[in-house]
Amino acid sequence: QVQLVESGGGLVQAGGSLRLSCAASGSSLSINVMGWYRQAPGKQRELVADITRSGTTNYADSVKGRFTISRDNAKKMMYLQMNSLKPDDTAVYYCNTGPSGLGRGPYWGQGTQVTVSS
Repeated sequence: QVQLVESGGGLVQAGGSLRLSCAASGSSLSINVMGWYRQAPGKQRELVADITRSGTTNYADSVKGRFTISRDNAKKMMYLQMNSLKPDDTAVYYCNTGPSGLGRGPYWGQGTQVTVSS
């Protein structure tokens, strides 16, 4: 079993920055690909970015060039540096992981709210 706890959300003006953190606990065998997902009101949950154990990253087109995902395997931590934030980035951001090396896993955090004001 893996537990994920997000932190770092908040209210920021358009053009501002936030850094999200995700702390994982549990077996390292169950923490392979890690990803950030977001869900805005009335919309489906969508991938923001994910990262493999070796550091290969993947970003949604909407955040490329603005967001940077990273992880520290020794500390079981994942981060999302969000710059040049836009009102469209407003959503609940979730941390995700699982034992597979591909796609979303079965473990989710509780989410952290990011609100970008115009």
